[in-house]
Amino acid sequence: MLTPSIVAFACGLTAGAILGVAGRAGRFCTLAMLEDAFFGSDLRRLKSFALAAAVALLATQTLVEFGIVDLSRSIYLTPSIGLGGAIIGGLMFGVGMALVGTCGFGTLVRIGGGDLRAIVVFLVLGLAALAAMRGLTGMLRLTLIEPLTLRLSDGTNQTLMSLFGVGPGAAARPVLVAIIVAALGFWALADGKLIRSPRLLASGPAVGGAIAFSWFATGWLADDEFDPARVSSLTFVAPLGDAILYIATFSGARLNFGIGSVAGVIGGSLAAAMLARGFRWEACDDARELKRHMAGALLMGTGGVMSMGCTIGQGLSAFSTLAVSAPLTMLAIACGARLGLEFTMTGEWWPTIRRFFGART
Repeated sequence: MLTPSIVAFACGLTAGAILGVAGRAGRFCTLAMLEDAFFGSDLRRLKSFALAAAVALLATQTLVEFGIVDLSRSIYLTPSIGLGGAIIGGLMFGVGMALVGTCGFGTLVRIGGGDLRAIVVFLVLGLAALAAMRGLTGMLRLTLIEPLTLRLSDGTNQTLMSLFGVGPGAAARPVLVAIIVAALGFWALADGKLIRSPRLLASGPAVGGAIAFSWFATGWLADDEFDPARVSSLTFVAPLGDAILYIATFSGARLNFGIGSVAGVIGGSLAAAMLARGFRWEACDDARELKRHMAGALLMGTGGVMSMGCTIGQGLSAFSTLAVSAPLTMLAIACGARLGLEFTMTGEWWPTIRRFFGART
């Protein structure tokens, strides 16, 4: 008999594999999305991400509307808004992924393609996430973000609808969802550029569908009425730490959705790389590059826990719940990524920071 944890792991494996294929074959990459927009005036990847967000939001809110999934059991719909975590953690994560050259999700995609640097990033990021959740840097995390947390009134959570006093069954909810989905879809498809990029066009809805499927899997398929757990969707910070912990303490841990999603992304990317004959071993050129990757991984692991998610976790999973933390965190990540990308090109922090704020160097 399949236990709920095994079902959750299998569903995570499936959802992760979809993202792995989208990342490898569909060129779905959140850092490349920002880099193209900042320096190349190419918005196609950003529009693919917008399409993923639209599909994730529509499908997820449909599940909520029919009472299939209770998103109030997720980590995103808390009775507080973590401004400190969103801003400080988002900036740290953005700088970190610029130093590494990809995010947590992209790291797993790279591992599937044979990148040995990504294995180092995976280990450092996962251990940093564990330390921030329950270890050495946990107290530092609380000290930084707790004073900047906005507590909400009783019975209110951080969804847009709840903040405006609109109840779960109100007609305004589907109207708001329809407006946001239509706006994102129109912006993504109106100029036809994304339509002429079939890989990006296909990868966006596939990723968005995987987000919604993940809510369905953890909130219904793998739900255990005797041991209720939080419903969750795809994110790639804490699950990397959980995967390391599971490998290290196999007999004292159990499989879950997050661990399955980590394995799924690697497996999906590996399959896509093999089919395209694109698998090849890669390593760092020198110690300086390795140092940069390790520093970036440390920032991503710590910052990702502080912000309760990454570009996938906050940008898509949290967004699909209408949590206000999603746009706040993504804006901070984008700012951090811009700073980090400028630094990788110049090699100097202070001039980069001055330019970022419009000051003369």
